[in-house]
Amino acid sequence: MKKVLIISASPRKKGNSDILCDRFAQGAEESGHETEKIFLASKNIGYCSGCGICNDTHCCVQKDDMADILEKMVKADVIVLATPVYFYSVDGQMKTLIDRTVPRYTEIRNKEFYFIMTAADTEKSSLERTLETFRGFTEDCLEGTTEAGIIYGTGAWQAGEIKTTAAYEEAYEMGRNV
Repeated sequence: MKKVLIISASPRKKGNSDILCDRFAQGAEESGHETEKIFLASKNIGYCSGCGICNDTHCCVQKDDMADILEKMVKADVIVLATPVYFYSVDGQMKTLIDRTVPRYTEIRNKEFYFIMTAADTEKSSLERTLETFRGFTEDCLEGTTEAGIIYGTGAWQAGEIKTTAAYEEAYEMGRNV
């Protein structure tokens, strides 16, 4: 059994990327894995101020929800990062999360990562910059990571439209095969 942490950066509960998170979780749970989803929009996470104190203390001076999220990231075996794509990149909630991992990013190692990206655009190529952002974080900054799967949720604009795309079943199957 693996600990699967799913981080949903959707600003909308039951938005398209959030729906895919739930679908992934369903598959993972049915395969016997322990899952937890964090809905970032419901958390209080401030922007990194660049003060640098965490470089020595490995603890952020901000007292918000990020310390708890970081602890869960360190303890997870599998991390799913999910974002809607805004202007060809991750949304603000996801970028803030990535920036705020600085105090303990060296402890987020030897993890399997899955990436979920959703967009109204119908072309997978429109998600490549977003994928490069995820890869820059996981491959270039974190030790021993494995890219285990990518879900391209294209062609979904209105909340719920993702259920009519292939990505809906792909998320379930990827979760089952963690």
